[in-house]
Formats: sequence, structure tokens, C-alpha cells
Amino acid sequence: MRRLQAADSNETETATLGAVEKIERLQSAVESVIRGKTEAVRLAIVTLIAGGHLLVEDVPGVGKTTLAHALARALDCSFQRIQFTSDLLPSDVIGLSVYNQHTTVFEWRPGPIFANVVLADEINRTTPKTQSALLEAMAESHVTAEGTTHPLPEPFIVLATQNPIEHHGTYPLPESQLDRFMLRLRIGYPGAEDEKQILRDRERAEPLDALRAVMSSEDVLELQRAVSAVRVDDALVDYLMRIVAATRDSEMLDLGVSPRGTLALFRAAQALALTEERDYCVPDDIKRLVLPVFSHRIVVSSRFSSSLRRSEEAEAVLREIMKAVSVPL
Repeated sequence: MRRLQAADSNETETATLGAVEKIERLQSAVESVIRGKTEAVRLAIVTLIAGGHLLVEDVPGVGKTTLAHALARALDCSFQRIQFTSDLLPSDVIGLSVYNQHTTVFEWRPGPIFANVVLADEINRTTPKTQSALLEAMAESHVTAEGTTHPLPEPFIVLATQNPIEHHGTYPLPESQLDRFMLRLRIGYPGAEDEKQILRDRERAEPLDALRAVMSSEDVLELQRAVSAVRVDDALVDYLMRIVAATRDSEMLDLGVSPRGTLALFRAAQALALTEERDYCVPDDIKRLVLPVFSHRIVVSSRFSSSLRRSEEAEAVLREIMKAVSVPL
């Protein structure tokens, strides 16, 4: 029995090391385009291998779309970009049936949502009606149109970008839409040296043009299966649940974390552990992910509003909750 357990342990360790090599190749490929943003790139990869969807929110021009493009190009998967505008219709996203005069029947024409990687660029510039076209796809990996359900390809990830909702010409995403994004992250301005390197990189050519795929769709699915095998101790699950309960009981919040959010943090922690060459989670995995996983899911009460942006208010509340919740030893 001990030999069998030792053999299983060795196989798990070997599988973890193989997964880490693939992840590091992907990280290096994306960072050849996105300079000085290691954490943002790592969290994007965490979202991918955890089987989630990513929302990148920041001011214009800091590389939101470039990050999505770089990740898509580094994957040997089908890719579609949807530019969300105020006149975009749900059928422009999902697809529609078109009458064929030769066969005298209606034929289904799939929309750009039918791809492994979908870039929803400036998602909050379209109307709520069109935003809702993504709800079923992001939650269930299929879409229903005209009474027929159409499965989406695997793997399937939505990489959405948006400007802060305080900017003109934007429609705030409803809570049901936000809850379907596993992580929300901000890129931020680059440091002086990184920005100088960005200028040098683009002096003669566009780095995106030289980026080649380093991971196949089967590799992504294999990594997603490996994430599911990462161990999470009961003490860590209890720690996670105490944080979630605190968001639901806080008088500073009108809306706490949903069960979908709980599952998102659990799965993201597994994925982060795998990227850190571990087949088990530690408390720091959860602590590191609370803000990017939970901040867009909670709603701060108007009684406690301040001069901060909504996202910053939510993060401030979560930091206070993290201080109050005891960490397992």
C-alpha cells in the first residue's frame, strides 16, 4: 500500500511539473508583449486554466485589449473579437438563422461567440440587452436561439475589457453579468523602465505580430483537469467560507458574495497553486485572490459611500473583512 501511495505521489508530482512547464511557456510568451505586468498576466492564466472568464477594467490605453490579444495568440485556438458598440444587437453576438433560397430552408449562421477565445472589447459600451446575450454562454457554455441549443467549443473563455463606469458612454454591467466573470483585474500604468522597453519593442515592429502559439486547446483542457486535482484542505475551505459569510453579514454591503463567487475563488485558488508548482493550496492562495475574485461581486451600501471609485470602495471593505477573519495555521 505504501509503495502504491508513493507511486501515486510521484505521478502527481510529475504531472504538476509538466503542467508548470506549459504554464511558464505561456507566461513568457504573453510577457514578451505585456511588459512589467507579471501579476496581471499570471491572473489571466489562472482564469484560463480554472475554466473561468476574465474582466479587465482600466483606463484607456494601458493594454487591456493587448493583453487579451497576446493571450489569444499564444494559444493555438480559435479566436473572435467582438467590438461592443451602442448599436450592437444580440444576433450580432450569438448568430441567427438565414433563409436559403436554394434549399428553401433556414440555415443557422453562428455568430462570433462560437470560438475558444472571445474578446469582448469595451463590453460596457453596448446596451444591457446585448450584454445579456453573453449570460447563457458564460454560465453554461452553450447558447439557445430560436428554440435550439447550440454547444460552444471547448475550451471556452470570454476575455472582456471595459473602461471604468465613470467614463462617458458606458453602461454599467448588471450584477448577474459581473457574477459570471471569475476574476476582474486592473493593469495599471507601467513603470518608467517598462514603458521605455515598450517603446523600444515597438520601434520597428509590433511584438504581437511575432508572437506564436505555445499551447494547444488540448493542453488547456489538460491543465483544467489538472487544476481539479489540486488538493484544498478542509481548514482552507472553512477559511474561505468565513470570508464569504462576512461579506453577506457586513452592514457595509448591500450585496455579498454569491455561491458562484465562492466556487470561483475555490477553483481560482486551485489554479494559482498549480502555477506555483504545488498540488495543494495554502492560505496565501486565497488571500491573494480575494480582491480580484470578490470585488466586482459585492455592492457597497450607499450609507458608506465615499469619494473612492466603486471598485476601490469594494476593495477597501474586503481588506477590512480579511483583517477580521482569522487565517488557519
